[in-house]
Amino acid sequence: MRSFAACALLCLAPGSFARAADGYRVLNAYPHDAQAFTQGLIYVDGHLYESTGLNGQSTLREEDLETGRVIKEATVPSQYFAEGLTNWGNTLIQLTWKAHVAFVYDRASFRLLKTLHYPWEGWGLTQDGKDLILSDGSERIHFLDPETFAEVRSIRVTDHGKPVQEINELEYIHGEIYANVWMTDKIARISPETGRVAGWIDLSGILPAIELRSQDAVLNGIAYDAVHHRLFVTGKLWPRLFEIQVEASRPGGRAPRP
Repeated sequence: MRSFAACALLCLAPGSFARAADGYRVLNAYPHDAQAFTQGLIYVDGHLYESTGLNGQSTLREEDLETGRVIKEATVPSQYFAEGLTNWGNTLIQLTWKAHVAFVYDRASFRLLKTLHYPWEGWGLTQDGKDLILSDGSERIHFLDPETFAEVRSIRVTDHGKPVQEINELEYIHGEIYANVWMTDKIARISPETGRVAGWIDLSGILPAIELRSQDAVLNGIAYDAVHHRLFVTGKLWPRLFEIQVEASRPGGRAPRP
């Protein structure tokens, strides 16, 4: 979520996850703004939207997938550090990190419609068609009423009984919550009913180390094109956005359907 310098790394070390991870195949690579501190990424009705962070640099953007060009942009007031992003109806909802405020925008015009409030830190945000789904940087994921932001329920993310902390950017795909784990190259596939990790996707090496501009340039950004069944990933300060296919970790195994 935020800059590495902003808080200590509390999650499981990248090599300590209990399950073997699935791999990936890159299908396409697209330009991405290497100055964008990516916090949230969604693909809706043929449009790519991104939330970028850092105080004084936070934005909401619509971008052209093929060129990476920013088509439309709203600047977030400098006192806010923007975080996760999702769509709800004809709106976009953008979290902030520590301000406990979410911004609700008209999706077509980026006009600010209202603000909502929540008691946790804001990290990732997605939705399942019924509830908004928010991560707060711990192992806890909260399900919220889309109109009021009141908590409906929550789950605790575990892998073989061990808590998985630093749950970050989220995307809801085919009945599972896909989640970046901050400062790792792995995405967890989480049951929204139980919080148990159903599997891991290991994206190690997808962006060569020579292209990582700083220690903050970590994997963070998952978007899914539900119409054409395309899975996109990127990272903070990454010069590229990737369309990937998940591949099973063992011969004869079945990768999740993205």
